[in-house]
Amino acid sequence: MSLSIADQNKLDAFWSYCVKNRYFNIGYPESADFDYTMLERFLRFSINNCGDWGEYCNYLLNSFEFEKEVMAWFSGIFKIPVDESWGYVTNGGTESNMFGCYLGRELFPDGTLYYSQDTHYSVAKIVKLLRIKSQLVASQPGGEIDYDDLEHHIRASGERHPIIFANIGTTVRGAVDDIAEIQRRIAALGIPREAYYLHADAALSGMILPFVDDPQPFTFADGIDSIGVSGHKMIGSPIPCGIVVAKKRNVDRISVEIDYISAHDKTISGSRNGHTPLMMWAAVRSHTDAEWRRRISHSLTMAQYAVDRFTAAGIRSLRHKNSITVVFPIPSEWVWKKHCLATSGDVAHLITTAHHLDSAQIDALIDDVIADLNQRAA
Repeated sequence: MSLSIADQNKLDAFWSYCVKNRYFNIGYPESADFDYTMLERFLRFSINNCGDWGEYCNYLLNSFEFEKEVMAWFSGIFKIPVDESWGYVTNGGTESNMFGCYLGRELFPDGTLYYSQDTHYSVAKIVKLLRIKSQLVASQPGGEIDYDDLEHHIRASGERHPIIFANIGTTVRGAVDDIAEIQRRIAALGIPREAYYLHADAALSGMILPFVDDPQPFTFADGIDSIGVSGHKMIGSPIPCGIVVAKKRNVDRISVEIDYISAHDKTISGSRNGHTPLMMWAAVRSHTDAEWRRRISHSLTMAQYAVDRFTAAGIRSLRHKNSITVVFPIPSEWVWKKHCLATSGDVAHLITTAHHLDSAQIDALIDDVIADLNQRAA
């Protein structure tokens, strides 16, 4: 395989661009401090994880053995016995969330999906793709679901099998919906636990809460039915990916037998990337729990540092418990474009993933926010 000199120069220029901008992402939850060079040799193979990693597949070039270990590890941190769980490495958070909603719909075909205004935009797409009944629920000012509004909508509709989409760290504000309060509200409506489905979108916080001293409820032990977490966020990966874990007894309802690969398929995507399970395997095998805790603790410390700097400058900011997302008033366009900030309405946020080893990037951003405020006040 060869390229022209012009094409090679184009690739070289893109390489330089990537090196320069590798750590640009203070506005987005993408960890960049990963090293998977030990896996580079596997890029010469077409590794396809089609089907269920727990069964034989006639397409032999797969990474099922590694994926199985990955899922066992995540079952452990999400507190469900591995033999009672099933999940897989997905293409990202949207597929993980779609899988959870799909299971809920199959369990309760006439159920309504309830999700808050602060839920990730992909859920609106999922609703259309699954053709599932849905109800948008109000959010509280901090981004948490409005429990009164949730209870009101379920009661008003007479819904007996609600499918609840809970946010374990909202996209913009990092808010965590209270799993216990959701369950209390539904129980107050006379709906037994076995009559509804509860999915947890923990795209970012799913790799934070297992490693803090006082986590909010979010695991299977706390009452969830499925959970999704992103692999390219707190863990870090050159290829976007996700992990979804669910109760095996619910997953068995959607299994399809595929004769030409002599396997069963329970996934959304069918043919799946076989390299991302290798990356997730390398990540979880190369870090101890103590190292994950140090990594998370550093990120949380950097987030609090940002809050303290905003406060010292008289700028209001918001950081929820156990969150690395810091929300502040949206600055002028030149600031949010310069620092690649995510903006929504009248707020922007910064996210302190693990590659922010010191405060330099945070300081540079906040200095510009302060300068911008001074310019606008002049």
